Amino acid sequence: MHFLVPTSSSSSPSPANTSSFSLLFLAPENLSKPPAKIHIGIHGISGHSSKTTSLCAVVDRSSSNVSSRKESPDEEVLVVRRPLLENSGEDEGDKTYPAKIDAGLSKIAKKMPIFEPERSESSSSSSAAAVARAQEKPLAVNLDLSLYRAKFLARSFRYKDAEKILEKCIAYWPEDGRPYVALGKILTKQTKLSEARTVYEKGCQATQGENAYIWQCWAVLENRLGNVRRARELFDAATVADKKHVAAWHGWANLEIKQGNISKARNLLAKGLKFCGRNEYIYQTLALLEAKAGRYEQARYLFKQATISNSKSCASWLAWAQLEIQQERFPAARKLFEKAVQASPKNRFAWHVWGVFEAGIGNVERGRKLLKIGHVLNPRDPVLLQSLGLLEYKHSSANLARALLRRAAELDPRHQPVWIAWGWMEWKEGNTTTARELYQRALSIDASTESAARCLQAWGVLEQRAGNLSAARRLFRSSLNINSQSYVTWMTWAQLEEDQGDSDRAEEIRNLYFQQRTEVVDDATWVTGFLDIIDPALDTVKRLLNFGQNSDNNNSQLNDTLKYMGGAKDGQSSQVAGSSVGGREDTETGSGFNLDAFLREKLSLDPSKIEVNLDSQRLGRFIRGKTSGA
Repeated sequence: MHFLVPTSSSSSPSPANTSSFSLLFLAPENLSKPPAKIHIGIHGISGHSSKTTSLCAVVDRSSSNVSSRKESPDEEVLVVRRPLLENSGEDEGDKTYPAKIDAGLSKIAKKMPIFEPERSESSSSSSAAAVARAQEKPLAVNLDLSLYRAKFLARSFRYKDAEKILEKCIAYWPEDGRPYVALGKILTKQTKLSEARTVYEKGCQATQGENAYIWQCWAVLENRLGNVRRARELFDAATVADKKHVAAWHGWANLEIKQGNISKARNLLAKGLKFCGRNEYIYQTLALLEAKAGRYEQARYLFKQATISNSKSCASWLAWAQLEIQQERFPAARKLFEKAVQASPKNRFAWHVWGVFEAGIGNVERGRKLLKIGHVLNPRDPVLLQSLGLLEYKHSSANLARALLRRAAELDPRHQPVWIAWGWMEWKEGNTTTARELYQRALSIDASTESAARCLQAWGVLEQRAGNLSAARRLFRSSLNINSQSYVTWMTWAQLEEDQGDSDRAEEIRNLYFQQRTEVVDDATWVTGFLDIIDPALDTVKRLLNFGQNSDNNNSQLNDTLKYMGGAKDGQSSQVAGSSVGGREDTETGSGFNLDAFLREKLSLDPSKIEVNLDSQRLGRFIRGKTSGA
């Protein structure tokens, strides 16, 4: 309860021209005690204009048991420097302004409990607790360090330690979205998909739905689980949270492509370019769509835009090279591979695809060298050793290939294609029992992936050749349950029935394939409008791409395209080798790229000392044919 009573100014140390009031505060627990008097006076502040007044609170403790000392104005006066009124500068005497003074007193009275001796101790203890809590929380810089530490542990497959660190990050910084994303990805790698979904859901709630990265990761997870409708909703939420989040637009478009909604996918990719600007991933996806539709010049133009957007984008150069390989433009493809390794010298995909390409067109030594270079630069990658092992099996010896495949399986025991390739090689060598064991090992890793579907199909062929037709049929059916779009599996199964004299059953299987396959309906009319968005000078673009003309076999058109490649040097981009593709001149000097010099200058590698490091005893054991214990 608050009481305002007028008092004389004699007890106040304020000047005579100051009006004062006495405020009595009665707390429920202090009703039996004499009330403390607090004198409120209006004083002119020295050193300020006479038009400014302020409040002075004087605590009268003479009647309380708190302190027996005499009142001292220096110790007992609290000056509240708050201007209340403007006056004319004349002596105001006892003239008061009750309305504004009452308002000021009310504000002070509401805060009066802090002046009670009984509560001051508890107030100080609560302040100490607040300070302790503030000191307990680490500095913000520790969040970045913890995220880096968790990432390092995850790369070392120490998932439990990484999870503990990320859970602490979430406890200390619940409003930051990065720990949720990192923890969700780690759980996904361990196939703990329900737990990852829970983490993403909590992250969206903690960030109030404003973090596009969490929405996008959650959408990718739902898409992986087959919840396409839910994934669309989450991608949509990500673009609403941040319309400049390019990964959401691109991921959503890829989802629509897999569902066969090409027009919808192009619309999403166009929005991604509109809101996010030039992006190599969007251009690359659009180019692949054009290549699949057979519009190769449009695809080349879009690949060119991707490389201009980011000349260091190795994926764009490799995808463009794949297009040229499909069109059998091998010199152009080789030039693009050279661009890829120059853009990213240690990229394992660049060396791998280039090596497979060279071996595929007959340059076996060149392909072997490129794969070995990739292995030296990426000694922990099993795919390079897998391809090198298959290359050695075809052109060298099965024992060396077996050693290389075993080494690849040791590098990553959960890499299914290595076990499948090894099983295929053993089957070709006549070791059907070992092949079955290797196929079983591949399926034990994950029986729901595309690699598992290919493994089941290869195993079915093995059983078919071995005469186990019922087992072969079961394996083909299991493969199609995973990937119903596999033309090879359907036709292999149909051929099995054809060989058994059941032509009706074979025809039924072929009809089933054509009935259930996903039809992709494409439209070429979108290109003009879309390229108009990319480049307003549409006439120039049309001349560059030669719309309406079939120039797939026109080398001069390819020269013009390569001439405008982003990052290409003058006088080199338009140089294309002659028709003698696959010869030593085309490989070594025709492209103008010196591989050995590049290895010495950029990678500090000696071309004469690039070999796969295999243990001699282990290699000798495999040469003797001991392949047990796979």
